[in-house]
Amino acid sequence: MKNFKNYVPHLLAIVGFVVVALAYFYPVLSGKQIMQSDIVQYTGMAKELNNFRETHQQETYWVNNAFGGMPTYQLGAKYPHNYIKQLDSVIRFLPRPADYVFLYFIGFYLLLLTYKVKPLKAFIGALLFGFSTYLIVILGAGHNAKAHAIAYMPMVLAGVHLVFKRKYLLGGILTMIAAALEISANHFQMTYYLLLFLIIVTVYHSIQYIKEKQFANLFKIYGVFAITGFLAIGLNATNLLATQEYAKFSTRSDSELTIAPDGSLKESTNAMTHEYITEYSYGIFETFNLLVPRITGGGNGENIGTKSNTYQFVSNLLQSQGYDPSPAQQFADHAPTYWGNQPIVAAPAYIGAIVLFLAVLCFFVDDRKVKYYLGFGALFSIALSWGHNFFLTNFLIDNLPLYNKFRAITSIQVIAELCFPVLAILGLQAYFKASKEQQLKSLKLSAIIFGSIFVILFILKGSMPFEGANDSYYAQVFQDSGTDFIAALVSDRKAMYTSDLLRTFAFIALALAVLFAFNKEKINAKIAVILVGVLGVIDLVSVDTNYVNKDNFVSKTLVEQPFEITPADAHILKDTSHFRVYEQQGGFSSARSSYFHKSLGGYHAAKPKKIQDLLDYQIAQQNLEVLNMLNVKYVINKNEEGQDIALENPEVNGNAWFVNAIETVANADEMMKKLKTFKSKQTALVYKNAQLKNTQFKTDSLAVIKLTNYQPNKLSYQSTNSNEGFAVFSEIYYPKGWQITIDDKPANMIEVNYTLRGLVIPAGSHKIIFEFKPDVIKTGSIISLITSILALIIIVLSVIYINKNKKK
Repeated sequence: MKNFKNYVPHLLAIVGFVVVALAYFYPVLSGKQIMQSDIVQYTGMAKELNNFRETHQQETYWVNNAFGGMPTYQLGAKYPHNYIKQLDSVIRFLPRPADYVFLYFIGFYLLLLTYKVKPLKAFIGALLFGFSTYLIVILGAGHNAKAHAIAYMPMVLAGVHLVFKRKYLLGGILTMIAAALEISANHFQMTYYLLLFLIIVTVYHSIQYIKEKQFANLFKIYGVFAITGFLAIGLNATNLLATQEYAKFSTRSDSELTIAPDGSLKESTNAMTHEYITEYSYGIFETFNLLVPRITGGGNGENIGTKSNTYQFVSNLLQSQGYDPSPAQQFADHAPTYWGNQPIVAAPAYIGAIVLFLAVLCFFVDDRKVKYYLGFGALFSIALSWGHNFFLTNFLIDNLPLYNKFRAITSIQVIAELCFPVLAILGLQAYFKASKEQQLKSLKLSAIIFGSIFVILFILKGSMPFEGANDSYYAQVFQDSGTDFIAALVSDRKAMYTSDLLRTFAFIALALAVLFAFNKEKINAKIAVILVGVLGVIDLVSVDTNYVNKDNFVSKTLVEQPFEITPADAHILKDTSHFRVYEQQGGFSSARSSYFHKSLGGYHAAKPKKIQDLLDYQIAQQNLEVLNMLNVKYVINKNEEGQDIALENPEVNGNAWFVNAIETVANADEMMKKLKTFKSKQTALVYKNAQLKNTQFKTDSLAVIKLTNYQPNKLSYQSTNSNEGFAVFSEIYYPKGWQITIDDKPANMIEVNYTLRGLVIPAGSHKIIFEFKPDVIKTGSIISLITSILALIIIVLSVIYINKNKKK
């Protein structure tokens, strides 16, 4: 019974997290689901995969409904023996997105316990972390994988912290499980940023151990991390191996082309340029929105109400021109108030006034030195989020392995959003243990720092431009009244600046007053903690609800079927043959047509590289021959009324065809140039290393090759030709995993026409099968199974050992 009482606070905390997560996203209780823009796109991309899984009760690792065909490794593939993913499903038992918020809470709570924070303060700390505005906003946008990875960060740090405290077994097990869950979230950018922070933590602790000459313990710690790292990676082996394999063929790898679409030499063949990587760079002044939410205007579309200058201006303008003024309301609901450095911002990454106040307080009242690596980690991540506004990012892009693989670098601020709440709660806990004198001193110093910031920000207001990057566009929209419109908008931006600065001042003043009241023994510690915690949560939630609230929820049906079928889609769906559709308006930035058809386009951060090249170098240059060879039978375009129409391509090549000639080229540049003029029905372009015996073929009038059976991962053809022939298949060339047989005998696939498959077929009638059976899945699954058994044995033995030692 005594032991059970020790667990009661933790059980209450878990129940509390469930209640709070469901309360914030209460529409899920009535069966509604959150509409997330990225998940809408994902639903389109994964349509064929999900349909196949449901129909065949098995997995396909290739689909054809996006980008002409691609592996499913980054589209939600499920792998054999991926037990860590099953554990993740158990932990995320709440409906989405409450499940991610619950993960935020429980992981951070666990982290604070490892820092010996009491349950009530740890509970409050978890809420302050979980309601950090950026963590809520990414759920509204549908960045679920990112939220998922962030949610497991505190658990990983908790395990690492325990290991450095020489709790080798408990810390090692927690590190292994948390790291495996972190990797399984499949957002490698977030995991990479976490690793950067863990390097800081490791360097700090290593220096301490070296100073104390505890080399044996340090080697033990490194040994624990080596084993846990090996197991965490092994538990995710299939996904990691498959992702590594696919990455070489995606837009995240360097280009083979040294020429630009216009034929000029490219400055660089790197997959991503500095400009692309740092396109979203936090402004240095903009960083103050971590403390004052709308100091640079909030997000791109802010609700500024009907009392705003902008609303009044638009309303008066419409009335003066004899129009209904009601559209002014819609404009005020999404006013373009953001005037920071970035192209688009959904919301400020507000960490919380009280969180930052307490974090600063920590440095004056807490004697523990962990505050230094937490503080350094936070500041380091902020400095990196400045991107092209600060030299450090360019240095790391050029020198740090893999750093140039990620863009949207502002998201490295998640490390600051992890560190500041930890500092805040450590500061809060230390405050109540400090002497009365130290309490007053720490309050005074913190008040001086924040008071100085407020004064400086008020003074700076007079010199701020309050001009946004898109203001010239809006000025043009309002034509002769453009200047007056911008003046109204700037006036509202100034008002937001002032009001939010006062708002932050008020919250900090209230928190300071509570802590001062405790110092003067007007209230006890528990009341003070609760009051500060409630104020901190109100501060964050009142900002969060401006960006993600009940309005984001819709019916389950609308989420599961997010795309509305058009007459053009219905017309195309009457055609039961196998072909591709290219939706010109969506291009490669929309998965809408992937939801209904086998589409040439799609939506993904790591598209197949060669399809993107064909779009940039050929399709965008109106080379219809490329659409013919890609079997694009229908193009969806807009008519004069803006409605979708389906245009049938009479020149389409079909699923496969025989050619008369092979033309060899030296490299990708030459291949790309030849594509501009070649005739795909007669000629195939191959690289010279293909080493074909013949380059000329006779094709009689009766020669034919037909697709006889279709599955995304298995294509069957029947060919008839009186001569040996060379066939081109309108399927995407991917050299890993496709097994080809001609009459059950293995055959070699050849890359032709930059991205298609070619095959030499003997004379006569033959059955040809392309089947996608990637070795990487088999290898990864075996590794995952062996690692899972090893991990289970280690966990069981460790638990037995720990319990045995407790009884001694």
